[in-house]
Amino acid sequence: MTPAKPFAPACERNQGPILEVLRQYFADRRHILEVGSGTGQHAVHFAPAFPDAIWQTSDMEENLAGIRLWLADAALPNLPAPLTLDVTGTWPDATFDAIFSANSLHIMPWSAVEQFFAGVGRVLEPGGVLAVYGPFNYNGTYTSDSNREFDGWLKQRSALSAIRDFDAVDRLARGIGCRLVKDHTMPANNRLLVWRRDA
Repeated sequence: MTPAKPFAPACERNQGPILEVLRQYFADRRHILEVGSGTGQHAVHFAPAFPDAIWQTSDMEENLAGIRLWLADAALPNLPAPLTLDVTGTWPDATFDAIFSANSLHIMPWSAVEQFFAGVGRVLEPGGVLAVYGPFNYNGTYTSDSNREFDGWLKQRSALSAIRDFDAVDRLARGIGCRLVKDHTMPANNRLLVWRRDA
């Protein structure tokens, strides 16, 4: 019996608005790394929109089986097998002209967020684009009551998880030569932050 593909309702809801923004920045990209591909739903939705680019999924080893199921069903030529990637460990021995990550920075400990940006600094090419989707705080303040409640839920689940402050994250991005292009307002009190690395 074939195992059921993992399914995240949030992916189904947010993939349309995310893709609308990514089209503005990824249209001329050729090698895109998705960090923390989760179920694989985003990858199979986004990859057809960028047929001239390789969309490389990656995640922790325990999530790869589910991603492989989505990729196998989609059978898209620009979706290679997923890579094992723990942001605190070894990053791919390759470079990419775009990196995308969704709903990841608030799950990992702050030390891992720092290592995420250090890793991006090693594999993102000059002139490359970094796009990160999720909830963020501004000036230490929640943007909505629902984000405040979500942050409380995150901290109950893990004391090291939390909605990150935009300024702290942007400081890490600037530390690897990435300049903010635009902070996009997204549905459900989320943001899509887009940086471009200095050429």
